[in-house]
Amino acid sequence: MPNLRFIDPRSNRNSVLASAAALSLIAAGAVGQTILTAPHPALAAPIVTSGLQGLSTPSFAPLIERVKPAVVSIRVKIVRDASSAQGPGVMQDFGHEQPVMIGEGSGFFISSDGYIATNNHVVDDAKSVTVTMDDGKVLDAKVVGTDPKTDLALIKVTQAGDYPYVSFAKEPPKIGDWVVAIGNPYGLGGTVTAGIVSAKGRDIGDGPYDRFLQIDAPINKGNSGGPAFNLAGQVVGVNTAIYSPSGGSIGIGFAIPATTVDRIVTALEHGGSIARGYLGVQVQSVGPDLAEGLGLKAAAGAIVDETLPGSPAAAAGLKSGDVITAVNGQPLRDAADLTLRIGSLKPGDKITLSFLHNGVQQSAEATLAGQKSASVARSDKKDSEPRPALGLELAPGREGAETAKGVAIVGVDPNGEAAEKGLAPGDFILDVGGKPVSTPNEVKSDIATARQAGAKAILMRVQTADGARFVAFALPKA
Repeated sequence: MPNLRFIDPRSNRNSVLASAAALSLIAAGAVGQTILTAPHPALAAPIVTSGLQGLSTPSFAPLIERVKPAVVSIRVKIVRDASSAQGPGVMQDFGHEQPVMIGEGSGFFISSDGYIATNNHVVDDAKSVTVTMDDGKVLDAKVVGTDPKTDLALIKVTQAGDYPYVSFAKEPPKIGDWVVAIGNPYGLGGTVTAGIVSAKGRDIGDGPYDRFLQIDAPINKGNSGGPAFNLAGQVVGVNTAIYSPSGGSIGIGFAIPATTVDRIVTALEHGGSIARGYLGVQVQSVGPDLAEGLGLKAAAGAIVDETLPGSPAAAAGLKSGDVITAVNGQPLRDAADLTLRIGSLKPGDKITLSFLHNGVQQSAEATLAGQKSASVARSDKKDSEPRPALGLELAPGREGAETAKGVAIVGVDPNGEAAEKGLAPGDFILDVGGKPVSTPNEVKSDIATARQAGAKAILMRVQTADGARFVAFALPKA
C-alpha cells in the first residue's frame, strides 16, 4: 500500500503565499518597484458571472404538506400455493395449510368517500386489505375492481368518512419537469423522493398497453401504487415498476400516466370492468427490413399477418399483407401503437383506418367490437435484422395438413437468418414476395428473381404455431 499523506489545503496555501512573498521581495530588490505593481496576466480580470440566471432548486415542503395526507400505505394478506409464495418484500406464515403472504404497497385517495387508486399487483389475490393513513389510522378496505392489462386497481375503505384526496393532472408532464413520489418503500410509509421526468412513452414489455413515464425520483419495492406529483400537487402518474439489476433503485422508475389511470379507475368505479375495442387482426411492426421488402420509404406502421374471420377488420376489407399506417388520421409508429390506440377505444366506436394495399394508399371505416380474447391486435416483437444467409431446409407441404398449404420448413441452421427470426422446423412458408408457393424450387426461384431485380430484401408469409406472420429476409448481392 503506498505511503499516503493528507495535506490541509489551507496550510498548503499559506506556504505558497509565503514563498511567493519572499520571491517578490527578492525580485523587488533586484529589479525595482515596477515588478511588484505589474498585474499577473492570469489574474488580470475575474470571470464575470453576473449575467447568468441562477437556478434555484424549489423547496418541496409546501407541496408535501398539502398532498401527503392523501397517500396511504397498503397491506394485504394473500393465500397462494408454496410455489408462488416467494418474492422480495413478501413475508410468509407457514402455520397454515397454505402459506399466508403479507404484501405491502402504496395508494392514494381519489375521492372524499374513500376510493383509493393503486396497482393491480399490490392487491392481486388479496384475501384482506388494510390501509394506513398518514396520521397512523388503520382502515379496512375492499377491492372494487382490477385491470391486470394496465396493472391498475381501485379499492375503497369500508369505514365512512370525509377523506383527503388529490386530483389527476389534465395535462401530461414534459420531459425535464419536476416530480415528487410519495409511498411506502420497504414498509417505510410516508417516504418522499424527488426527481424529473426522464422520458415518456416507454414500452417496457409489461403488457399490451404500456406507455410509461420514466422518472428518476428514487422508487423501490413498496412504492408500487403510489402517486407521482407535479409541483402543482396534481397526480401525473402511478409508480409501478423499476429497472434494477440489484433489486433497488438506480434512478430508472416507471409510472402509469395520469390520463390512463383516471380513465381506468373511473370505469372500475362505475362498472367493475374495462370494455376495450376489438379490431380483429394479428399484426407486427414494420421494421427496416420489412419496409425494404415492401418497398416502403419509412419503417413505420403495422403489417397485417392475419385478419380474423367475422371481425371488424374483415368487414372493413383488411387483408393479410396490408400495412395499417394511421388510425383516425393519426400516424402509427408500430404494432404496439395500434394495440394501444384500439384498446383505448370502446366497443361500438367508429374509426377510420388508413392502410396500404399492394402499395396503394386506401382508407376504410370500421366499427369496433368488444374483446373476446386477451389480445386486441397481437404485436409480434421478434424484430428482425439482416443476416447473410436464410439457413433453411425445405420440403413440399403435406396435403390435408391442418396448416395452410405451403412449403414445409424441416431444418433451420441455428446460425442462419431464419433462426434469428424465430423460424423453426414445422413452420410453413405460405408465399414469397406476395406469390403463393408449394415447392422448395418455387421458393428458391422467387428469391433468385428478386435478387436479380436488385431487391435488397424479400418478404415471406410464414405459418407458425402462433399463427401467420410476415418475415423479411435480406438479399445480399450474389
